[in-house]
Amino acid sequence: MKKYDYILLGSGLAGLLTAYRMANDPWFDNKSIAIIDKELKNKNDRTWCFWEKEEGEFNSILSKKWDTAFIGNHDFEADFNMNPFFYKMIRSKDFYDLVYDLIAQKSNFSLFTDEIIDWQTNFESVLVQGKQSNYTASFLITSLFDAKRLLNQTKYPYLKQHFVGWFIKSKEPLFDDTVVKFMDFTIDQKGNTRFMYVLPTSPNEALFEYTLFSENLLEKSVYEQEIAGYLKNRGITDYEISEKESGNIPMSCFRFDSQNTSRVLFIGTAGGWTKASTGFTFYNSVKKSKDLVSFLKTNKKLNQFSKRNRYWFYDLILLEVLYKNNERGAEIFGMLFQKNKIQDIFIFLNEEGTFYSDLKVMLQLPKWLFIKATFRALWKLV
Repeated sequence: MKKYDYILLGSGLAGLLTAYRMANDPWFDNKSIAIIDKELKNKNDRTWCFWEKEEGEFNSILSKKWDTAFIGNHDFEADFNMNPFFYKMIRSKDFYDLVYDLIAQKSNFSLFTDEIIDWQTNFESVLVQGKQSNYTASFLITSLFDAKRLLNQTKYPYLKQHFVGWFIKSKEPLFDDTVVKFMDFTIDQKGNTRFMYVLPTSPNEALFEYTLFSENLLEKSVYEQEIAGYLKNRGITDYEISEKESGNIPMSCFRFDSQNTSRVLFIGTAGGWTKASTGFTFYNSVKKSKDLVSFLKTNKKLNQFSKRNRYWFYDLILLEVLYKNNERGAEIFGMLFQKNKIQDIFIFLNEEGTFYSDLKVMLQLPKWLFIKATFRALWKLV
């Protein structure tokens, strides 16, 4: 049995970002790397969006970008110019193709289609058991997510960002494709945090996603009824649905890194790479994968990689608020955008601000609600 230097389990965003960075770094040219997943990605199964300035690492595969964003609830509605930021969109197949084209040129990468059953570690290696074969490596990096550990804990609040989306095409030009509807809270909240997310990619095409931050999922038909009703209320009736997508992203400050060992590291959603307070994944994973590849070159134990920062605590506070007062999400996010510059919010949510700039953003939120949540969050640190 061949022993690899690294096994990457899972070929989703985090795994392929890590592989992409390894393939681009000459330090890994003499390292053997295996990527294993039950199904290697080759189609559009995800749409990733993120805010970033004009220059960007993945600009070559952008399918769309916007410089204006709509935010609204029942108290206010506004279009915000995001300059110098753009809201950027990537379809997953373009990303998969980019990565696979690169690693196909690298003789030190091997791809395997297999379903993983289990793995065991010893002093020198990790043995991975698949349905088709067994594999061994010095280090295992896995993005395989098991929700049981999250579900079986009660210390940290756990919400889900869940959605169903329709890509629609219309015969007539109905959409302003210069403006992204980032969060449209004008819809009925029904006791939860609910919004419509609209990405117009041309005057005749747009993605409409009905999205919730809440504890419980809905029946699929409910999401689709809400999308259909939203379109009808805006006079959009003559269209066809070209694609559908759905998702369920965990939002929690649970210490995912507690399961890491000296030879096994969890990444992606399984490693806490998803931004806990928003569910945004792409930009966070881009930064985390870069940090990870630099870390691997230090030859330190893998469980020394993850570090908490102050943004982890900020996320915990917001999740405490949304968990206890889920019906107030539209009000809270509305105040956030109404009382701050959108550029400052982007810097804050990208975890790239100063303590002073962070404080300016947070002080615009309902003070008593967040003070109580801060005390609950502090109690969890004990």
